[in-house]
Amino acid sequence: MGEAYFYHLTERPLEVTLRVLLQKSVQAGWRVAIRGRTEATLRQLDEQLWLQPHDSFLPHGCAGGDHDGAQPILLTTGVASNDPRCIVSVEGAEIAPGEVGEMARVMVLFDGHDEASLQVAREQWKTLTAAGCGAKYWSEASGRWEMKAESAGS
Repeated sequence: MGEAYFYHLTERPLEVTLRVLLQKSVQAGWRVAIRGRTEATLRQLDEQLWLQPHDSFLPHGCAGGDHDGAQPILLTTGVASNDPRCIVSVEGAEIAPGEVGEMARVMVLFDGHDEASLQVAREQWKTLTAAGCGAKYWSEASGRWEMKAESAGS
């Protein structure tokens, strides 16, 4: 059973943190689904991923293409068809408790400077931990990532 890791972004922008987490996920051998609420956000992240240096390119695609199932990283607003082992939620995209149990890891990235994003992340934490999912809360407020809270799953 996987865990949900919550990343409270206060120092680095989403695309920087996302790139690091995606590199680690791909190195672990996981296919990844990046789930957002809007196509506009996913298009922006897609563009950012293409801007990476050649030696750190992360193969990816946006949902709706001919090869979605073969994508190591798929950006989507819905259920991913690339058989992911990791789901990354951005802009408050919903994660169901059952998904946490099916994945190697679920990551929830949220903007610590936006009160609405903070509230959505708090609700996601409550929902997932109340359902028995293991969860860890990571903060970068000190300038480096530190785990600040943990809830063991059942």
